[in-house]
Amino acid sequence: KKIKPDKNPSYIFRGSDNLPYEKVGKNEPICIAEEVPFDIPDSWEWVRLKNLSCYIFSGKSPKYSKIPTEHKIIGQQANQDYGIDFNYVKYATNDFVVDMPEVYYLKDYDVLLNTLGNGTLGRSGIFKIPVGEKILTDGHLFVFRNINPIISEYLFAFLKLKRQEIEKSANGTTNQTFLNLTKTIEWLIPLPPLSEQQRIVEKLKELEPYINDYDKAYEKIEKLNTDFPDLLKKSILQEAVQGKLVPQDPTDEPASILIEKIRQEKEQLIKDKKIKKDKNESYIFRRDNSHYEKIGTEERCIDDEIPFDIPDSWEWTRLGTITEILRGKGPKYADNTDFRILNQKCVRWGNIDTSFCKTVDKQWFESISKECLTTQKDILINSTGEGTIGRSSAVTSDTINMPYDSHVLLIRPYKCLNKYIEIFINGIEGQAQINRSKGAKTTKQTELGVDKTKNLLIPLPPLNEQQRIVDKVNQLLPQISKL
Repeated sequence: KKIKPDKNPSYIFRGSDNLPYEKVGKNEPICIAEEVPFDIPDSWEWVRLKNLSCYIFSGKSPKYSKIPTEHKIIGQQANQDYGIDFNYVKYATNDFVVDMPEVYYLKDYDVLLNTLGNGTLGRSGIFKIPVGEKILTDGHLFVFRNINPIISEYLFAFLKLKRQEIEKSANGTTNQTFLNLTKTIEWLIPLPPLSEQQRIVEKLKELEPYINDYDKAYEKIEKLNTDFPDLLKKSILQEAVQGKLVPQDPTDEPASILIEKIRQEKEQLIKDKKIKKDKNESYIFRRDNSHYEKIGTEERCIDDEIPFDIPDSWEWTRLGTITEILRGKGPKYADNTDFRILNQKCVRWGNIDTSFCKTVDKQWFESISKECLTTQKDILINSTGEGTIGRSSAVTSDTINMPYDSHVLLIRPYKCLNKYIEIFINGIEGQAQINRSKGAKTTKQTELGVDKTKNLLIPLPPLNEQQRIVDKVNQLLPQISKL
């Protein structure tokens, strides 16, 4: 009376046609060839998991104690790929274990299977009792108890190999997946003779160090394959802003003249009272083979800020010197209007997705000045939140004359190509500067301010070379997306 009889026992056998059949209870045998995934040696048999283990159960949902007690509980976190990690053990209250049936206490060579959650579901372990310990499991583990340690070792090896299949077979949603015990015990397992099980287990233990090394190498290759397109893209953008992607043309008007023309344009706009004079206007120049910056009457060497060398026809400048930078307005949202607003979800890496747009009140929209609407030459950059901050894109043809909210900055270049500035911002150096410039977290948010953005140090090519860089990047990036 230690276990209950199965009312519908399963018997799997080979028919006269050499196909596998199963007889369940008093039902007629049926062919299960479609269920059997591969052929096995003649001395092996297919069995249901419920017929392999003499006792299968799910742990109890415990009453946890906040302080250590004598009653240890093993949960999913403790059941690691490398074995049972007692650093993650939890404790049950004294009243929880009163009248606890002895069968629920783990025994040597019990096989454990995690049954819940993305990332941990399907992880299996084999239990070895510490001397003198009585340990339970929680309700998120299945326990398989076998009559022979060799069967347990073989089952453990089988479950490890079945991990990916187990994850795919789980029930639930994208937020939470779980295994059903009734379905789990119906899994088919190929069963060798006991002595062969032992030889398999011994061989697997012999090969385990090599398998682990292979797993690590495979993970590195998989990560490289996954990361390679993004790394290649970043490398191309970095080559672009270092003057290494396209050749220089000595007939190009140098960037120093372009910056001077921008200063003249800004002076005229100040006279026309269209923009305000910047009291902290930056002037970067070379002297004695070093870089200096003059702000007001103060002058200092900035060689320690210059990250790399650039061609002689290029210039280092602050982003605020060659662009106007504005923060968006806090909107008045309204449902189902014809007036859309761009937000940080819309601004992706190098493109703008208007499917994330929200709609705003008509009166609020009409109150926005034209200067606060996007133009064809602008760039948008996300300025709020760890997950999106620094992501930028030039304005696209379908996003002109649109407002943008207060979590987005607008960068409006003077005489420079917006796509080149996007390339810089989304590249390695631009993102590195943004990470150094973003403010501390406040109310769980990280902010990139207007002044910090103005202070970004950008390598500026001649205008014609900017165009060649943009054309080359536009040619290469679509090829990378196919990798």
